[in-house]
Amino acid sequence: MNNLLSDLRIVEISAFVAAPLGGMTMAQLGAEVIRVDPLRGGIDHHRWPVTASGASLYWAGLNKAKRSVALALDKPEGRELAKAIATAPGPGAGIVLTNLPPLAGLDYASLKVARDDIIMLRLIGNRDGSAAVDYTVNAASGFPLVTGPQPDIGPGAPVNNVLPAWDVATGLYLSTALLAAERHRSRTGKGQEVVAALADVMLAMVGHLGYIGDVQINGRSRPPLGNDLYGSFGRDFATADGRRIMIIALTPRQWRALGRATGLADALAQIGPRLAVDLDSEAGRFAARDAIAALVGPWCADRTLAEIAAAFADSGVLWGAFQDFATLVDSDPRCSTANPLFAEIDQPGIGRYLAPGLPVDFSAAPREPTRPAPRLGEHTDLVLGEVLGLSAAEIGRLHDSGIVAGPTSA
Repeated sequence: MNNLLSDLRIVEISAFVAAPLGGMTMAQLGAEVIRVDPLRGGIDHHRWPVTASGASLYWAGLNKAKRSVALALDKPEGRELAKAIATAPGPGAGIVLTNLPPLAGLDYASLKVARDDIIMLRLIGNRDGSAAVDYTVNAASGFPLVTGPQPDIGPGAPVNNVLPAWDVATGLYLSTALLAAERHRSRTGKGQEVVAALADVMLAMVGHLGYIGDVQINGRSRPPLGNDLYGSFGRDFATADGRRIMIIALTPRQWRALGRATGLADALAQIGPRLAVDLDSEAGRFAARDAIAALVGPWCADRTLAEIAAAFADSGVLWGAFQDFATLVDSDPRCSTANPLFAEIDQPGIGRYLAPGLPVDFSAAPREPTRPAPRLGEHTDLVLGEVLGLSAAEIGRLHDSGIVAGPTSA
């Protein structure tokens, strides 16, 4: 949390991961982000994981530090209020982020009539406008067919990663795109519509990581390799106490460190001449990965995780232990208030728990405490009064007529 972008106001009409993450990133950088939802909450308002009472930890996690306005978006007067908030005057205002189909009067053309320099960033599924979500985009990416164990015979079943990686990458692209569009407006005075397709983010990363070129230039497609690192040495190993660790040797320095720390340097060195590969190269270590693992595996199996950690401490070995969410939270000091990323927050409707702020530190903007997500409609009256200048009587009329809702009635 900091105030680097405190002069910006962004109106977010969104759901699920990518757009809310983009908006929250801006909020954690100090922007005023006003999330506009239907009176009873958007389609993601009760998404899992939830508490025993049904409060969404997912929604709270992706909407920290925002303001919440609840409007009857199914009614013309409710949409007019949303339009007025989105197009309210101010040099840092007039920015809209959405990943939902445009409602009548809230499309770019309508908003531009009300504010000529409006910036609208719109996330769609596929470039042709058809629907897509992270899991369907990932299915087309090629990654699920190379994730999981190497099949003995024929192709294996796809493994769709439970991390919504494309949503995460897209959300961060959205925040960058908003900053680029706002910088353009600050220089030229002109707004614009920016359209991003979730599938294009996937396709771009498949290309950036070299897999498109691997097919077209080398005529090959990466096979499934289990947990082996593609093109170098890396593999998971079992420990004596039933844990599993990942050991990586990307560089010659890491490779030599592994030999020293395990006492296997001489035995590992013999693999190269025997297999006629250069173990100082990534390709050589990849080719010899089974022979390397045949030595490193028993070494790990004879030692507990604590013993391995002691052997690898300050050794230069690149490694890490596999752990579930409970172990991460209960035992990993990186996931605690010892890390300035985290603070304990009191989240309305949920309770007190650990929540991350912005995972970036700026020397010019000291970190501020993490702020919780709002209750649905918590800032309805405040925004209507501060942004639109409505009187208390007019706001009361809107409540009475079912056009707006506050936190107790939303």
